[in-house]
Amino acid sequence: QAKMDELDLFRGDTVLLKGKRKKDTVSIVLSGEDVSDEKIRMNKVVRSNLRVRIGDIVSIHACPDVQYGKRIHVLPIDDTVEGLTGDLFQVFLKPYFLEAYRPLRKGDMFLARGGMRAVEFKVVDCDPAPYCIVAPDTHIHCEGEPLSREEEEDKLNEVGYDDIGGCRKQ
Repeated sequence: QAKMDELDLFRGDTVLLKGKRKKDTVSIVLSGEDVSDEKIRMNKVVRSNLRVRIGDIVSIHACPDVQYGKRIHVLPIDDTVEGLTGDLFQVFLKPYFLEAYRPLRKGDMFLARGGMRAVEFKVVDCDPAPYCIVAPDTHIHCEGEPLSREEEEDKLNEVGYDDIGGCRKQ
């Protein structure tokens, strides 16, 4: 709570989290008494969107200008919907977003649970881009072929600065 006061953040504020390889995402601030001032807690989904692991350094920036989304387009990841029939929107997406005002970023993945299963979705597009808050009047589109996990993970494995190492005078 003291760190939130220092950063001028309040419970429920939207923040921009920046991780490795120029990756960033939007999230909601909550305070916890069991977390020390120099640490933050985030779930596995947020960590994978930022390409960070436990113990890595992330930066937090206030992001008060995130607008409510007009429409978003999400697609499921193919291996999480194998053998699944029925309406993905009614079973997974509607309960996930209902009255939650969740912030999303184009390109992020999220996990929606329902019907005793968890389905992973990727945000393919959002209006306004690159991030928005999913409000009750946001149109959620989930039409299209499921995305292949192999193709998505290939994008994660691109060569980056961490792979090459630092630069110093030769």
